[in-house]
Amino acid sequence: MSDVPVFLNVAALERLRSDARALLDARQAADEVLRGPSFTVTAKTKTPPSGDKRDYVSLGPYWWPNPGTPNGLPYVRRDGEVNPESLQTDRQVMEAMIAAVQSLAAAWWLTKDYRYAEGAAELLRVFFLDKNTRMNPNLNFGQAIPGHCDGRGIGIIDTRVLAGLLDHVMLMRDTGTIDKARLRAWFRDFGRWLRESPLGIAESKEHNNHGTWYDVQAAAFALYAGDFGVAHSVLREVAESRIDPQLAPDGSQPHEIARTLGLSYSTMNLCAFFWLGKIGERVGVDVWNGGGGGRSIRKSLDFLLPFWLEPARWKSPQIKKFDSRAPASLLRLAADLWQDPRYEAAAKQLGADWRIAFECAS
Repeated sequence: MSDVPVFLNVAALERLRSDARALLDARQAADEVLRGPSFTVTAKTKTPPSGDKRDYVSLGPYWWPNPGTPNGLPYVRRDGEVNPESLQTDRQVMEAMIAAVQSLAAAWWLTKDYRYAEGAAELLRVFFLDKNTRMNPNLNFGQAIPGHCDGRGIGIIDTRVLAGLLDHVMLMRDTGTIDKARLRAWFRDFGRWLRESPLGIAESKEHNNHGTWYDVQAAAFALYAGDFGVAHSVLREVAESRIDPQLAPDGSQPHEIARTLGLSYSTMNLCAFFWLGKIGERVGVDVWNGGGGGRSIRKSLDFLLPFWLEPARWKSPQIKKFDSRAPASLLRLAADLWQDPRYEAAAKQLGADWRIAFECAS
């Protein structure tokens, strides 16, 4: 059960095997990855405060040099405005590795060419398993802020994309290329760090998208590692700890709307709730219908749908153009969940193509 993808639409993937264009695109993308490099957090030039380059390091994206001090310290916050300095960290290395593995996994699934599964396994080995290049299973230095701190619990949002990585790893479960025991052990150790470290405990208490994505990680990593009791425990609390405080009775998300990118953050947070709903199905917890006062994930989906189709109707802050393709994977999943043709029609209107079946929105 822990070897089956959670979020990916496997039925849609099966249909793609007869799509010549999808096969060609998948092969071309995967062949380019095979010609490219491996990825490791040890490639960075600066050593973390721990002295171990295997420790992950990133910078808070919305923090900028202080214009009022000679050395720029302490950094100051500009919500929604990304400091380019934050785009040259281990976060980008990790995301590049994930994109590469996803391309190879998609190509393997569609073509059954073992070169792609073997290439993905090598990328995973370098990033997670090799003693010299592996990422240590912690985020002690995630989203640091120069002049303030070396790392924050908020940095745990960086690794939400690992849940999508695991879905693609599961596509290759029968290839014999991946060291499942050691990879599961890494995610078990990381999950333990999430639950027991001071930074992880602090992040678990957040009441916006950070808290929702914390639960996704805690549950998804436990599910993959075979710790079903941990996953079940996380999901049992979702209605009271996440849905009730975050989703209003009308489906809006007040904590996210208050941000400078309200539509983007509302979509991102809803994606996390979809993850929790799907993981809940695996461990016997109904998250879809959880919440008091009529609150539900579907109601929040229906609240956002008109704004996805016409972002100009969004009247709350959104300081950057909304990427209308972002919710397409949610809509495809919603169409299957609730058999409502509105969602499939909306996905098509937003320009979803074959790749959407392989996407795990983040």
